[in-house]
Amino acid sequence: MIIPARFNGPPGSGNGGYTAGLIATQMSGAVEVTLRRPPPLDTPLTVSTPVGDETGGTVQVHDGEALVASARVDTGDRPDAVPAVSFAAAVEASERYPGFTAHPFPTCFVCGPERTDGLALFPGPLPDGRTATPWRVPRDVSPVLLWAALDCPGGWSVLTQGRPYVLGRITTRIDAVPEPGTQCVITGRHVASEGRKATVLSTLYGPGGDVLALAKATWIAVER
Repeated sequence: MIIPARFNGPPGSGNGGYTAGLIATQMSGAVEVTLRRPPPLDTPLTVSTPVGDETGGTVQVHDGEALVASARVDTGDRPDAVPAVSFAAAVEASERYPGFTAHPFPTCFVCGPERTDGLALFPGPLPDGRTATPWRVPRDVSPVLLWAALDCPGGWSVLTQGRPYVLGRITTRIDAVPEPGTQCVITGRHVASEGRKATVLSTLYGPGGDVLALAKATWIAVER
């Protein structure tokens, strides 16, 4: 498995959601992915099933001897959906995206305002603390891109200026992949915090308002 340099999050490392989506393609059903260290870019990574796991319910990803990530089939409850907003309301919220003025990783493939070849997801705040962003689905949409798209909109519900976070763990359930060119909405919500850890939810809605995918994630506060 190789994470191409285009799909970075923080400089020099893979976007957490995209990386998790690549790992999830090695498994079936809902998957929980835990990132153990910054995923390296343009580097061959080894994906293997741990010794003793005959069911294939878990995998590990290594860079040489270093454990980069682990994943397991998720048998827990379906993540709650973050309530939807209209596409127009998402566009309006996106105009207030905090990352336009202060972004810890402005070249992030998903939400970096300095990218011209990224997903251009700019989740802005809603009055009740949720985030919302419109998403005009790209031609190369795939389940992996859905994992990436569900990453940052949840994170921006907890990110504040001077307090950067990175993705630590994410569980995603995909019901359907939207058609290229359609107008979707992604909402996010911060639901709990404990120490440096924050739990967030995100939901992808299709043009008709139907839920296409959901995610629950743990973000970890880091030094700038």
